[in-house]
Amino acid sequence: MNRKTLGLCLLAMMAAAPANAAMLSVCIEGSPEVFNPEMTSNGTTAYVLGQIYDGLVAVKPGSSEIEPALAESWSVSDDAKTYTFKLRHGVKWQSNDKFTPTRNFNADDVMFTFERMMKKDHPYAKVNGGTFITFNTKLADALDSIKKIDDYTVAFVLKQPLAPFIGIMAHNSLSITSGEYADVLAKAKTPELIDREPIGTGPFQLQAYQQDAVIRLVPFKDGWGAAIKDKSRTPMVDSVVMAISADASVRLQRAVAGECQIALYPNLADRGMIEKSGTLNAVQTPVASTGFITFNFRDEKFKDKRVREALAHAINIKPLVSNVYDGMGTVTGAVIPPSLWGYDKDIGGYSYDPELAKKLLAEAGYKDGFSTQIWAIPVARPYMPNGRRAAEMIQADWAKIGVKADVISYEWGEYITRARNGEAQVGMFGGIYDFPDPSQIPNNYFTCDSAGKPSPSNIGAWCDKDFIGLMNQAGTITDQTKRIAFYKEAQERFHAEVPAVILGGADTITAVAKSVKGYVPAIFGSSRLSGVTVE
Repeated sequence: MNRKTLGLCLLAMMAAAPANAAMLSVCIEGSPEVFNPEMTSNGTTAYVLGQIYDGLVAVKPGSSEIEPALAESWSVSDDAKTYTFKLRHGVKWQSNDKFTPTRNFNADDVMFTFERMMKKDHPYAKVNGGTFITFNTKLADALDSIKKIDDYTVAFVLKQPLAPFIGIMAHNSLSITSGEYADVLAKAKTPELIDREPIGTGPFQLQAYQQDAVIRLVPFKDGWGAAIKDKSRTPMVDSVVMAISADASVRLQRAVAGECQIALYPNLADRGMIEKSGTLNAVQTPVASTGFITFNFRDEKFKDKRVREALAHAINIKPLVSNVYDGMGTVTGAVIPPSLWGYDKDIGGYSYDPELAKKLLAEAGYKDGFSTQIWAIPVARPYMPNGRRAAEMIQADWAKIGVKADVISYEWGEYITRARNGEAQVGMFGGIYDFPDPSQIPNNYFTCDSAGKPSPSNIGAWCDKDFIGLMNQAGTITDQTKRIAFYKEAQERFHAEVPAVILGGADTITAVAKSVKGYVPAIFGSSRLSGVTVE
């Protein structure tokens, strides 16, 4: 859809709004891949679904503090293996043309949500593929059981202490879904709709969606945030229109033209344009993120460490980071970013040494080089503001040592699906931390479960027992000093084995109209549109 057509869509939606209604328009960079948070860890999808669903706990806007959400409080047993959550009373569920709730949120919904992910024989376990990315990566091996104590009390029992457990529970993809809605859909023999037509407890609910074009949300007027008079969880506008465009320049142009009041992920180099607009603020947010290219261990040549080392040493990383991150990035070889505790400042990037790279390739049997692909993410992210530019710079560097790399890209949703299916020979990926614990990105992207199956976001299928063991050890203790020691050792192992080349991460900027008040970009997790007003 071109800019003119999408502009007309936006105007049509504005015309459909009630007279004098306040509409918040947001330019986002991609379509949601699914409408159930359990099935995704994609930041674009999380931004949309974070308005519709709630978890038991959440990250407080603009901070790293964990706050109550659907759980009013929680307690931890003396052995640190049982977390007991007291649930909030009076929380209403949304409705749609297929479902009208007959009860409020309670423990049965928590049990349904987690048992779907835990139990292989659960009726919903395999619906729509049954890929529960965050749960499988972070909790499947750690969680022993979940117990319903009463209608408003649930206990999570761990096999052993898990230091980041509460942070993990704040992850958007562990939001709670309705057990009653699932029962209704099952009786109607349409269980697949639970992941397509969302029912949540959040401040907004889905009204309309046109793939790759527009999402429209309307306030959920019976939301619990408004009921308890929590402004940050109360919808303050009559509608939210999200215009979808993968091009960062187009998103910013629409913001300058007044078509979008919030534009996500503009090019970092366009900050001056935002500041000179007169109508927009460039809101800078320190975001913990890590971007990288990862080698596919399903490809025989990438199983040879000499090949991976050669390609790492062939990248002139300093100008790449300076150019792609517009002077806001950091050259590092550490998988944990500088903005988080546990970062190992002593691990630098791989040295730029084309002659060493040629020597290593020759030793590995590739004297004349080889052909491969390098995938470029099609959307702007703090961990990768310009994927194609980065891929082209790497492509040029590798050509100097005889490696011919074709740059490949797809629409964001397709890119993620294909990458997770193992199709990327050299995949560009990365992640933004949803909670303030160093474990998230390494565990998501570079570990495998106890059966040796890579986590869904481990697109290179690197399963290193030493690295995984160190990460697991760091997660089972609460002493931060000891955890840092394990993370340091894990990062050293990562750097030595070269499963990926860390490209970096940077603060993000958001273009926000001066007429918008109360929008607080998230440091961890997803930003809320509740509590936001338009003057």
